Amino acid sequence: MSTPTKYQKVPGLIMAIGSAIFWGISGTCAQYLFEQKGFNPGWLVCWRMLIAGLILVIFSLSEKNSDTFRIWRKPVDALRLLLFSIFGMVAVQFTYFYSISLSNAATATVLQYTGPLLVVAFYAIKNRRWPILAEYASLALALVGTFLLVTHGSFDTLVISEAALLWGFLSAIALAFYTIQPVGLLRTYSPATITGWGMLLGGIAFAPFSNPWEMQGVWDLRAGLAFAYIILFGSVLAFYFFLKAVNIIGATTASLLCSVEPLAAAGVAVVWLGIYFGPMDWLGTLFILITIVLLTLSTKGKESKKEVKFE
Repeated sequence: MSTPTKYQKVPGLIMAIGSAIFWGISGTCAQYLFEQKGFNPGWLVCWRMLIAGLILVIFSLSEKNSDTFRIWRKPVDALRLLLFSIFGMVAVQFTYFYSISLSNAATATVLQYTGPLLVVAFYAIKNRRWPILAEYASLALALVGTFLLVTHGSFDTLVISEAALLWGFLSAIALAFYTIQPVGLLRTYSPATITGWGMLLGGIAFAPFSNPWEMQGVWDLRAGLAFAYIILFGSVLAFYFFLKAVNIIGATTASLLCSVEPLAAAGVAVVWLGIYFGPMDWLGTLFILITIVLLTLSTKGKESKKEVKFE
């Protein structure tokens, strides 16, 4: 596959940022359901994957030259898909949502966003090169910006339990695996096929551990809207856009662009939950926006072109 031009990369950049926004709002919706409606994280994750996975599988069947069932003809690809569904799809969703339930959406996001560090490190080792300057700067700004956004610059305010810290770190590992592992499958199969089967199979595998047949929480209009948003925007569109972006601009750039997720979460918190947004919050927001600009510019360089090339 030839290297995408800078114009061909634009949709990938937009989709990566869009998926991050959807995820950020989804995390806030999940916190709302956990704290105010009494939902269980495992139950929510299971239904999220089952419904969103079924929608995406049906969508993949409607695509021209659909490869929905072709992936099962090759045992190796089928095995890789199963690994992705369990250690990628289930893991990245449950660890993140469970971390939210133990702390809050902002703290869980901070912990999960150590994941891009692992992605950058993986590709640096694989390609036997040091990250380029723009990657160093972008990663540093993303981490600092996220830190300022959720702590206001004070280490003392990020006080969480050992369990929350553990699950937050596990969510970072899951995010890195989810970002890297399906790249090979995406060379052959569509994002809808990979995401759809990954979610559906993951939901089925996770069902015995989450009791999806037992209703959870207090259901009303707001709970229903939050649940629907998590399914449609925070799952179907977000995961599809992200995997599509990985296939266009590469795993490292896509995952780093997703640093805009805390910005989306903060914006929703201000408008919906009435959270105060002070100077340190805006400074963190500025750093994250600078990160996006740097990464966008860096895709024009030779090093970035090598990274997004699939052969």
